[in-house]
Amino acid sequence: MPDLFTVQHREVGMLRIYLKPSDKIGPRRFWGAKPLYRELIRTAKADGIINAVAQNTHYGFSNHEPIRENGSEIADPHLTICVELVGDRDQLDLFCRRHGDLIGDKVIVYKRLEHWTITRKTELTRA
Repeated sequence: MPDLFTVQHREVGMLRIYLKPSDKIGPRRFWGAKPLYRELIRTAKADGIINAVAQNTHYGFSNHEPIRENGSEIADPHLTICVELVGDRDQLDLFCRRHGDLIGDKVIVYKRLEHWTITRKTELTRA
């Protein structure tokens, strides 16, 4: 039976930026300043990065600070969240250089990955 799909892959990278949900950017408005994690994701989209997400944590620490955890009724605004960006290494490097004023004091980790694209073959061959 012939393959119906092809798989292409290329090397990309993942950048993880650890910050607090309480980290804000811009002037304080009536209902508060914009969360930094949202600005990082919006900026990543504008910069052409292929994937960006913010992930909540339940228990942990970052940057040698005390261990934090979410309570059963109230979320801890200082518990670490992770903004994860996936893209070409050069793009991620440029992102950090452009936005160093926003992330310069954060813990940032880079990891090599592969980006896979699966596409349907246009022609089937008979064995």
